[in-house]
Amino acid sequence: MSYNTIITEIGEDFVGMITLNRPDQLNTFSWDLAGELRQALEEMEKDSSVRVVMVTGAGRAFCAGIDLTGYEGKTEAEYEKWITHMEDSLAYISQMSKPVIAKVNGAAAAIGAGLVAACDLAIASERAKIGLTAINVGLNCVGPVIPVSKSLGRKHALEMLLFGELLSPTRALEMGLYNRVVPSDELNELAREWAASLAQRSPVAVANAKTSYYASEDMSYMEQFKFMDRAFAQLCASPEAKEGVSAFLEKRDPSWKTK
Repeated sequence: MSYNTIITEIGEDFVGMITLNRPDQLNTFSWDLAGELRQALEEMEKDSSVRVVMVTGAGRAFCAGIDLTGYEGKTEAEYEKWITHMEDSLAYISQMSKPVIAKVNGAAAAIGAGLVAACDLAIASERAKIGLTAINVGLNCVGPVIPVSKSLGRKHALEMLLFGELLSPTRALEMGLYNRVVPSDELNELAREWAASLAQRSPVAVANAKTSYYASEDMSYMEQFKFMDRAFAQLCASPEAKEGVSAFLEKRDPSWKTK
């Protein structure tokens, strides 16, 4: 499918790439980009040739926030519809069975920071600063702070929300927003290797792990154990698990069925 504000590509390594493609606007979210990103994520979730999805930005930024062109003149109800549309993809990622990796090639600000946090994993360039910056223009990032707070906890999340500062890649890594920070000239290669390595795992086991994690995240401690035990039992009974165990015992590579 063709898009106007993003680029999609699916490799033979089962990695689907989504590139935010408004480089002259630092890949800020327009109404069209927000809708096309959601649509591309849905398409890759359904595509059996994709096991891992990677999201990045064209040019020198990952995503600098929301494009405020046309911001003024809306009613409160219209603003609610507008921001719900903008944040739709952030919420949807948690509902996907396939892991989504943010390849943070440059600055990730406001909703861009929320997108990084909403992705399941993140690998970043040593130049990739990140922050919930909307407070600096009299707005705030109360939507994007939701996935950020899941990564950081209350104190760090509130500091980011209230001060609006851009964090260095090292600080973001220490706080838990990034899994890895790598040299800028190695980002493309290392990110692809990381994603392709994940794509070699059992698609059924990966989907079971991700969906179970998100479904149980807000349960009580004991409820989580019960839920996870059921999820693991379902996985153990699957043909894919039987293939994995057989391959291990027979000392051969497993043959995964494409999900």
